[in-house]
Amino acid sequence: MDKFDSLKLYCKIVELGSFTQAAGVLQIPRATATYAMQQLEQRLNSRLLERTTRQVKPTLDGQAFYQRCIRILSELDDAEASLNTVAANPAGLLRLGLHGVHAAQIIIPALPQFRALYPQLDIAISTGDRLVDLVRESIDLVVRIGVPKDSTLVGKKLAALPQVVCASPAYLQQHGVPMQPEQLSQHQAVGFFSSDHNVSYPFSFLIAGVEQDFPAKGWLSVNDAESYTAAALAGCGIIQVPKFRIKRYLESGDLVQILSHLQSPALPVHVLYPQHNQLSPRVKVFVEWVSALYKQKFSTEK
Repeated sequence: MDKFDSLKLYCKIVELGSFTQAAGVLQIPRATATYAMQQLEQRLNSRLLERTTRQVKPTLDGQAFYQRCIRILSELDDAEASLNTVAANPAGLLRLGLHGVHAAQIIIPALPQFRALYPQLDIAISTGDRLVDLVRESIDLVVRIGVPKDSTLVGKKLAALPQVVCASPAYLQQHGVPMQPEQLSQHQAVGFFSSDHNVSYPFSFLIAGVEQDFPAKGWLSVNDAESYTAAALAGCGIIQVPKFRIKRYLESGDLVQILSHLQSPALPVHVLYPQHNQLSPRVKVFVEWVSALYKQKFSTEK
């Protein structure tokens, strides 16, 4: 087994946590996989894998080596594709970092269409609201809400998401319905925080074309989108959120829009990827596809 094949095998073992499964995927005997990993560890003079009766996990050195390997293999795929007449049909593994709501409600339901277009591309998805280090974690691209802050990333705006301010009927019955934004200071807001900023409660509206913030108090803060919505449904406070995320709750009456006479600023969503991935065929086709997907879904969203 040559060096690149052994690297592919090693990455597959780490990802699946099993020699047997990795050998099956790559269609080689398990004994061949075991021998190849023994040879790799001997060549590197380092223990890469911890083997137990139930699972195979990388050592600390093995995890660092894995991160390097997947970058090398990705770059090799891109180099081959750039010289290949079938670059329009890229192959390999595409690693995505997606906000959980966008993954579950927008992108994953449409992925069979993408797979039909590019049947040689496999996809690995990491979800969550946390920021990721694309280079360190070897992620090809992310889809994120907000204005990009990392100047080392290439970004493309996918959509501007309309927002609404809402609360549960139980909350409004107990605390009253604010009729003007200044009255929000007398209400409870559900806070949202992440690894790069502190808890923040202000609501934003466009007043005479200018965005203005209106503060509110709050006793509960969360750090993921599902909990943010769940807190509002439970009557914990008022939220300001992209309408598509809670549309079904507005239609069912479980949440009630307030201050509807005011316009909330639209929330931009971007696809971001490292500069060195800009010409990657697999990144290029996904960016084109996801751009069309968001345009189709949100061009008429109000």
